[in-house]
Amino acid sequence: MTETPKKSPKMSPTATASKDVVPHAPGELDLHLIGEGRHEELWTVLGAQVTDAGTSFRVWAPNALEVQVAGEWAGWDGSAHPMTKLDGSGVWHVHVDGVGVGAHYKYRLRGADGQWGDRADPLAQFAEKPPSSASIVWRSEHEWGDDAWLEARRGKKPVEEAMSVYEVHLASWRKHYSGELYSWDEIADALVPYVSDLGFTHVELMPVMQHPFGGSWGYHVTSYFAADSRFGDPDGLKRLIDRLHQAGVGVILDWVPGHFATDEWALARFDGTPLYEDPNPQRGWHKEWGSHIFNFGRNEVRNFLYANAVFWLEEYHADGLRVDGVASMLYLDYAREHGEWSPNKHGGRENLEAVQFLQEMNATVYKRVPGIVTIAEESTAWPGVTGPTSQGGLGFGFKWNMGWMHDSLDYVAKDPLYRSHHHGAMTFSLVYAYAENYVLPISHDEVVHGKGSLLRKMPGDRWKQLANLRAYLAYMWAHPGKQLLFMGCEFGQESEWAESRELDWWLLEHPEHAGVHAMVRDMNAAYSASGALWGRDSDPAGFAWIDANDAGRNVFSFVRKAPGHPDLVCVANFAGTPHEGYRLGLPSEGTWSEVLNTDAEVYHGSGVGNLGSITATAGDHLGQPAYADIVVPPLATVWFRRDA
Repeated sequence: MTETPKKSPKMSPTATASKDVVPHAPGELDLHLIGEGRHEELWTVLGAQVTDAGTSFRVWAPNALEVQVAGEWAGWDGSAHPMTKLDGSGVWHVHVDGVGVGAHYKYRLRGADGQWGDRADPLAQFAEKPPSSASIVWRSEHEWGDDAWLEARRGKKPVEEAMSVYEVHLASWRKHYSGELYSWDEIADALVPYVSDLGFTHVELMPVMQHPFGGSWGYHVTSYFAADSRFGDPDGLKRLIDRLHQAGVGVILDWVPGHFATDEWALARFDGTPLYEDPNPQRGWHKEWGSHIFNFGRNEVRNFLYANAVFWLEEYHADGLRVDGVASMLYLDYAREHGEWSPNKHGGRENLEAVQFLQEMNATVYKRVPGIVTIAEESTAWPGVTGPTSQGGLGFGFKWNMGWMHDSLDYVAKDPLYRSHHHGAMTFSLVYAYAENYVLPISHDEVVHGKGSLLRKMPGDRWKQLANLRAYLAYMWAHPGKQLLFMGCEFGQESEWAESRELDWWLLEHPEHAGVHAMVRDMNAAYSASGALWGRDSDPAGFAWIDANDAGRNVFSFVRKAPGHPDLVCVANFAGTPHEGYRLGLPSEGTWSEVLNTDAEVYHGSGVGNLGSITATAGDHLGQPAYADIVVPPLATVWFRRDA
């Protein structure tokens, strides 16, 4: 052990375990469900379970020859607390009297290979701050105050609700001047009012599960049931989520079931065998990410993962899970050359066991937690990602629209002089917009590793870059699908994102960046108030082009519709010049209010506009029954909403 012995929170603990009487051990039904891979509340049975008399330690290690609990209270002497293997289950157990919350421990195992090794508890709910790696006995004392939020959530269908998501990497969103991380409560003090003011409906937190290397951004997990101890204890994360809910903001957590970290003290070869990872090196090793791949063909491993999904949704009240790297799970040949993979039993490249896991996970969480949502980061043409599992789909609520992201970013990166030749890049997404339920993602992956910030992708001088950014965001928000925006893009972060430092908050002292920030706030407000933009996101009847072919002027115009909501028309001009007297077809005559103009002076634009409203007169134009002659600002997007 590398841990320095610490003072025990309880004195003179005593182990109580025998083959005849095993107090505080899991019941027969629990063990049966674990063996079948169907224990949906696994965290209530395995791990460190605090009792009135002490703590009961339970770990699944079917191939271990011996297992002990090594704790600080016994000077890390594991021989003081040998564990008993419960017949036929692979679960080991011991109850240690006098040990309570705050005690540090590890499991000491003699594996099937005969070697002794120390392992963190796979079901631990608290862990030491890296680089230390012991598990910590924990029992939550948080009292939730979000009952009203949860009650309202139960009746919601996310695909028919407004959803604009602010993606956050907590370790680099804000830092102290010293470089020290904010605590959970300090994050809440800053993040809750900030997101509320901007009007985002949700935050998405990049992985908050325990991970040893900060540079992995949380995507190489070692303790799947433990909140990141860099920010404090687990109840701190619960307080953050609780406060966001009470402020009317939903919380989506990034979740990484596709691969796990290689640290020898964690899940890798846990009992001296490839227990959690697939033993087949063609399936068990992710060479692109240098990590192990879970054995999706093993019942207990699938159970570990989908119970973990339930854990974050039920114990932490998360409103959704964004599932990382789904494409890497679905294909046996993902990131593999010819000869490095073998086909499935049908001769195909689909990972049938991973498909089964994803279907089980989605079916389970939607059954148990109504109103939540799962979101797949999936970049291929796999059919039915958001289709129901009863019809062979994967069962996700949403899928990231990576095609839209790539095409639209390629388009806006071009000088306006050449955009007319690439007009179809912006219209192609509507060919498949209703094949799945989509989220439009401008995520951390688009502003790192040499890709530059979203602002720097835009061509021209600084005024044009900022104008392009504002126009692009408003076009994105009006496009069918939900929206996700990475932190910093809301004020025009200039430098590429780096997890080692906080965002360039000083830019908000400059009026041109404050203008982007104000535009995003007003855009979110107009979006939430305009049901036409989200009420029919999954229905082709909710969208119609007005003019998809005005390539010569770099203009796109369309209407969004939803029952019970006024129509909203979006006109986006990606040319560097305004268009005077632009004849716009409209769905009905009457007054249309200009509810958003990204070129407004208050956003540091040029101030070209339509004096707050336009009047449509009867007369056919481009298949619409009415029209108005308007001014379209340069490098700008304008929204018009039909007055009641």
